[in-house]
Amino acid sequence: MKHIGCSRRKSRYKFKKNVRERGKISVTKFFQPFNPGDAVLLSVEPSVHSGLYHARFVGQRGIVKQKIGRMYEVAIKDKNKGKLLLVHPVHLKRVLK
Repeated sequence: MKHIGCSRRKSRYKFKKNVRERGKISVTKFFQPFNPGDAVLLSVEPSVHSGLYHARFVGQRGIVKQKIGRMYEVAIKDKNKGKLLLVHPVHLKRVLK
């Protein structure tokens, strides 16, 4: 059977901003620093396409492992399997433990 679509298929509402959130993104959010071991929430900033993860991981919690260039390596649990994602800091929100 032929595969139809790509990884962004059926993700219109997951990668969409609210009407009140539209406009320029803040520079502090773009360059926010994280330390290894910080708990973060994966939240999409749709105006920045670099460092974006697959739509199935939207809203998941993870732990920052290390910084690689401008991106952060985030460890998450996908059901029972651990996975590592490279995520731009604009797509991350800090979570208090």
